[in-house]
Amino acid sequence: MPKEPQSTKPPKQRALLMLVHTDPAEDEYAEAELTSLAVAAGLEVLGALHQRVEKPSKHSYVGKGKLEELFTAVHDAQADLVVFDCELSGVQLRNLEETLKRRVIDRTQLILDIFAQRAHTKEGKVQVELAQLNYILPRITAAYTQFERQKGGIGLRGPGETKLEADRRHIKRRLLSLKQELDEIEQARQRQRAGRRRFPFPFACIVGYTSAGKSTLMNVLTGSEVFADPMLFATLDPT
Repeated sequence: MPKEPQSTKPPKQRALLMLVHTDPAEDEYAEAELTSLAVAAGLEVLGALHQRVEKPSKHSYVGKGKLEELFTAVHDAQADLVVFDCELSGVQLRNLEETLKRRVIDRTQLILDIFAQRAHTKEGKVQVELAQLNYILPRITAAYTQFERQKGGIGLRGPGETKLEADRRHIKRRLLSLKQELDEIEQARQRQRAGRRRFPFPFACIVGYTSAGKSTLMNVLTGSEVFADPMLFATLDPT
């Protein structure tokens, strides 16, 4: 019998959601939105845990008891990663991953990953990479061990600098390059706008929150075939 063709798509990562809020009225809406974001990023959502706290822990954002509950839930569900519905510091990310033995990402990382998947134009890709590097830079120190975090002194820079310093310098150089590239793109866009203003046609734009129906409305009004989908951030680049 002929063999069935095997799928070349990598299996979806299995994620557990962790939501921390001060208002219990936010729970249902927050879980629905984070679930939609996770699905948009290509994750398989296994479930969600909630905790209401007034002051998040500087060490791990959630309290010790909830962290133990989260550890059990993650391993019972065989989740690949945990998604927090908040922004975590580098120290919190490192401590959570060391405790849970799983990769941990926060809401900002999740959204930036969606942007990276959806950006197709040169401008969109540059903007996403710029945002990702700005997110990574203040958190990079926490990703290294105590030895790797030692600062290089006299004679330790250049070829002899630590990996932390080398990575930080590389990110800063890349940030500068991306900003210059974005400035050039903006100048080209301004020239295009100036050229369009020579024609006596009115200008209009459609703006709104993600998944509000902007692309669908544009298709109806203009007969275009812009990609439209109820998934969050389905269309990232201007159309």
